[in-house]
Amino acid sequence: MTIERPASPAFVPPGPSAGWRAVIVVPMIVLAIASGMVLVWYSAPSLLLLLAGILFAVLLDACTRGLQRILPLARPWRYALVVLVLGSGALLGLGWSLVNLPAQVQGLIAVMDVQLTVLERELAGYGIDLFGPEGRQDFSHFLSDPGRLFGHVQYAVSGAYGVMMNTIVIVCLGLFFAGQPAAYRDGALLLVPVSVRPRVRGVLNEMGQVLRSWLLGQLVRSAVVAVMLGVAFNGLGLPGAWLLGLQAGVANFIPYLGPLIAAFPVALVAMPLGLPTLIWVLAIYFTIQTIEGFVLAPLIQKGAVNLAPAWTLFAIVIFGAMFGALGVALAAPLFAIVRIAVLRFYVEDWLGDRAVKKTGG
Repeated sequence: MTIERPASPAFVPPGPSAGWRAVIVVPMIVLAIASGMVLVWYSAPSLLLLLAGILFAVLLDACTRGLQRILPLARPWRYALVVLVLGSGALLGLGWSLVNLPAQVQGLIAVMDVQLTVLERELAGYGIDLFGPEGRQDFSHFLSDPGRLFGHVQYAVSGAYGVMMNTIVIVCLGLFFAGQPAAYRDGALLLVPVSVRPRVRGVLNEMGQVLRSWLLGQLVRSAVVAVMLGVAFNGLGLPGAWLLGLQAGVANFIPYLGPLIAAFPVALVAMPLGLPTLIWVLAIYFTIQTIEGFVLAPLIQKGAVNLAPAWTLFAIVIFGAMFGALGVALAAPLFAIVRIAVLRFYVEDWLGDRAVKKTGG
């Protein structure tokens, strides 16, 4: 008895539609990527404002989560309490600053202006032009040219208005996002296929954890630096010691470049007190910054945000050159979440390298 084997199916050549798909898919993907890059480039200021709002929402959410250990209330009540406390503190701080800071700021500006004049004169003796061919222009120069003065005043007013409006947008975005973070996250998940939503949800939660760790760590580090430098400068008799400590703490929010930028006004204010005091001030300043960078920062972060210094500095320089001060301030957190996305979606899912979870990348 012979067993008849079923005939193998005949080869069916792909139809014309399949061939057209193979030809069109790659150009369409390239076009979509290029369009996305162009859209991101032209809308980068708005996207950076959105990221700033997300960071503010992360701060509110972190405070709301931390309050649960003290007050076992429902989340809406804890969130309302956090907003009330932080809002009241911000209003009180703003009122105190409007009363006490203007005189100190004017005094520091006057001291730095005089020292810049001295520095400019000293460098001119060596053939170094510090402020370019036109030199540094003081207020009397603007009075002789009312048109120039009006232009600068108009620019300052428009700049202040822009900062105020951006601040309002960031605060509103933060309040909305932190009010219902899960709802906004799940709304974004509707844009991805159902099969990958659990994976994307996990990565988004990891990004939120990284932002919380980075933001709270930076705030603690900045506060410690501001207090330590304020105490040290006050002991050395520096004018506006607490204001100098505050600006150093705020500048410390920008990794690596911030401490170097904040050292310049400190040096200018210390110059009139003599060379020994200037040396002591700079020595204490860089000692505190070194201790903060190599001792305090690892203890606070505890490896939660593993950002390579060279790549972080590269991101700060690139974003600063492209988007200005806001790009410099937000380069580090943006680099942190982009790093998570690349590790999880590309390295792990696309390349199949799961060992990155253990090594941290």
